Amino acid sequence: MGQFHYAIDADNIVTITMDMSGAVNTLNNEFIKLMDTCIKRLAKDLTTPVGVRGVVLTSAKKTFVAGADLHFMLDVPKGNEAIVFDFVERIKAQLRWFEKLSVPVVAAINGAAIGGGLEVALAAHYRIALADNVRVGLPEVALGLLPGGGGVGRLVNMLGIAKALPLLLEGRKYRSVDALQHGLVDELVDDSTQLEARAKQWILSQQDQPLATVKSWYLNKREHGKAHVIPGGDHSNPKNQQFVAAVAANAYKKTKGLLPAAQQIIDMAMESLKLPFDRASTLESRKIAHLVTTPQAKNLIHTHFFQLNKINNGESRPNVATQFSISKLGIIGAGMMGQGIAYVAAKAGMQVVLKDVSQEAALRGKAYSEKILDKAMTKGKVNEADKRALLERIIATDDAAELQGCELIIEAVFEKMSLKHELTKALESNLDEEGVWGSNTSSLPIGKLAEVSIRPENFIGIHFFSPVDKMPLVEIICGEHTSDRTLAKAFDFARQIGKTPIVVNDNVGFFTSRTFEAQLNEAAQLVAEGVHPVRVDNCGVAIGMPVGPLTVTDEVSLRLLKQVRDTQISLGLRSSNDDATPLGTALRESLCTAANRGGRQYGGGFYEYSEAGKVIWPELLQQYYREDLAITDQDIKDRLLFSSVITALNCLQEGVVNSVADANIGSLFGIGAPAWTGGYIQFVNGYGLPEFITRCEQLATAFGPRFIAPAIVHEYAKQNKIFV
Repeated sequence: MGQFHYAIDADNIVTITMDMSGAVNTLNNEFIKLMDTCIKRLAKDLTTPVGVRGVVLTSAKKTFVAGADLHFMLDVPKGNEAIVFDFVERIKAQLRWFEKLSVPVVAAINGAAIGGGLEVALAAHYRIALADNVRVGLPEVALGLLPGGGGVGRLVNMLGIAKALPLLLEGRKYRSVDALQHGLVDELVDDSTQLEARAKQWILSQQDQPLATVKSWYLNKREHGKAHVIPGGDHSNPKNQQFVAAVAANAYKKTKGLLPAAQQIIDMAMESLKLPFDRASTLESRKIAHLVTTPQAKNLIHTHFFQLNKINNGESRPNVATQFSISKLGIIGAGMMGQGIAYVAAKAGMQVVLKDVSQEAALRGKAYSEKILDKAMTKGKVNEADKRALLERIIATDDAAELQGCELIIEAVFEKMSLKHELTKALESNLDEEGVWGSNTSSLPIGKLAEVSIRPENFIGIHFFSPVDKMPLVEIICGEHTSDRTLAKAFDFARQIGKTPIVVNDNVGFFTSRTFEAQLNEAAQLVAEGVHPVRVDNCGVAIGMPVGPLTVTDEVSLRLLKQVRDTQISLGLRSSNDDATPLGTALRESLCTAANRGGRQYGGGFYEYSEAGKVIWPELLQQYYREDLAITDQDIKDRLLFSSVITALNCLQEGVVNSVADANIGSLFGIGAPAWTGGYIQFVNGYGLPEFITRCEQLATAFGPRFIAPAIVHEYAKQNKIFV
């Protein structure tokens, strides 16, 4: 067991320095035991003749407190909510004890205070944080939870519901300066050596103001002649009622009711306006105890915390000792993808050479960065000097000589093998001696692209997602000859620009495109069988997709999907007869060719588009819709979801994707898998492997063998294992 170092100085100020076993301080049973010991000692010292003038809570770790023990949360099964309730109530009692002290308590935040860590700090009477290297926030909603250590009630009482709810629902982690602006901390200091000293100075400054050392919402008229007034008023204020109603509607629109944490946070915030703090705190404990045992929380904790940390900590990175940092990056093609890559790379401090066939085209690509920066300036996020410095790092050019000495060149042109080959042969020699050539391809095999390379071991796929400045994922694709050093350099580059990299192996469609396409194929198959297209899209939205799959198809463009398929067939990568959804393929082919409907950018696809909105193309209904077709909404939903899940499982089984973490994060961050699933592989864990196999058998019997559960699921089910 670690220690909570207890020290009292000449001014009778107690400093409790948390130093638990392990790398970080965590809210667990060890925390409870150590804090109990400190509370007993402090209670005794408070009764001595000299007493105690104040308390400083700080940390010996690089973080303040990392949060609650998520391993513990994952292990609690449904029906055992009382375990969680008792656990959080014990911690809350300790925090409440400090909060009710008649002497000042200061949280000296020296590092990250996330989730439960911030809730510890919120229980102090004052919070001082380091100006740099500190992140604070309540991200529980992203894990399917709500803040269970008093965070909802304290924020609502401190800030009012209009300011508190966005902080709780967005789940962001704020830098110190932003945390100060939002009222999460009270003061910043520049140096760690000043932190404890400043905390003690503040305590001494409060000696003549005893009521200022107690949170105002604990004051009552009988004892102090005044009562706490919540900023913005309580639940009876019509403005608060209207605000909460609007927030609840917006939250439902985003979550489709599939993520209960958001609604529970809204409900808890409203109850905090109504109830005395202690009663509200007990209700909060009951809500967190319930949420912990939901499948949504289990899925999200598995993926968004444990598996995401695995990836970002380099689990998929080869064991190459050198940590690479790119200083000069070349980008071929200043279109939608190239201009986005240029911006994120320049933002990360790299010198970027953005090359296109003409100076005019290259400058248009650079203008994209200027547009983003201008928008950021209007929000006060960057200043003129920041904007100028970033733009100066982007060289827009049509001159290949500017690429000389690049450590990495990313080709980001159309998905055309001959064009990509031509550029590789013409420009690869501009790389430095150990430079890497990366192709931003979503479907063309890296092995075939690398056939013209002078150094195929330095050739790799680096697949970005649009819009590059917003999408967090990069899919790195290894060819047959790609070296570990090349993979490590591509991985480090992705982390350098703030992206999450997944690593996959060369195969038709790789992981993300192959898995993404499966659902689009199934949606077209449903329409071809006679299901109303709007019903298909609505069922896609109902399972948690951002938009319906037919709408997505129109946005991606039917013409592009046809081009990709034709290219793969011409290269011998797939057979025209090897098609699990032939009716859907024939429908899309007909739309593209006979009807000349290539997608939204080509005038329309499944839908017709106008300023008034979109409507289904009438002839589509005339040709395909069958009003007498008997199929349930649940079957439609499961066909759309299981098509992608089974494809992801096949990718794992075939070694296209190397880890469960890569598959889950890739599906969530790259192709918009429903958040509640925790990713397409984690979905199977939450569904239950035996139950998943049974449902697959039902779908396969009714709709075809493409729904048969892959062998890997049967193997894991026999061994009573889950995918981790």
